Amino acid sequence: MRFEELAWRETPIGAISLRRRRDPALQVDVYEVKLDDDFLMSSLFPVAEIELARLGLAALDGNASDEGRPAGNEPAGARALDVVVGGLGLGYTARTALDDRRVGSLLVVEAIEDVIDWHRRGLLPFAAGLADDPRTRFVRADFFAVAGADGFDPDRPGRRFDAVLLDVDHSPRNVLHPSHAAFYTPEGLRRLARHLRPGGVFALWSDDPPDDDFAGVLAEVFDDAHAHVVTFPNPLTGGESANTVYVARLAA
Repeated sequence: MRFEELAWRETPIGAISLRRRRDPALQVDVYEVKLDDDFLMSSLFPVAEIELARLGLAALDGNASDEGRPAGNEPAGARALDVVVGGLGLGYTARTALDDRRVGSLLVVEAIEDVIDWHRRGLLPFAAGLADDPRTRFVRADFFAVAGADGFDPDRPGRRFDAVLLDVDHSPRNVLHPSHAAFYTPEGLRRLARHLRPGGVFALWSDDPPDDDFAGVLAEVFDDAHAHVVTFPNPLTGGESANTVYVARLAA
């Protein structure tokens, strides 16, 4: 079969679908997520989603603890890391985060229950093990709403984390829903920063080139911020494409 729609659901922000197609030129199965007619992600281009986790977690120093995380809000060091992934999608960012041996818990915040169900049903073979890993916990919630409220863990309001890795919107300027725009302001990012421990990291995927204005917004809130250009081969064009990963860190 050249094309198969694996899942489809109408949501408040549009119809989301997961489909699989066979690329005859590359001889691979390609998994794609669409929101209405807009392509959100493809398994042909996972590099930047993977680098979102790698670059974000690389900004945290220290090693994993063999005994788990002690109580308190100590900077990352002799304890396991608590990580949030905002936006599950095809699972590349979350799966890569679990590959970091320092990660002790992974909380994945996803607004659409069907997307979580794709992973629980094992529809995405390259994300195998994500849903079954004992460190993983799915939270069905609007990332932007909970970031501005009591936090990402509904069982522990006010809980703080070592890293928040976000991949939902196309970019800070090209959002999927108008309600997301306020997050990318100094006020919105300060609310997010309240949920990070000292030395905590916020990392963001963007489909656009580095944005100096948004970099300035990050610098207002965080003590250190960088935009990393991630390049990768594009088999559709035969050339090279690029995404941006922003990594911002609070003072320890």
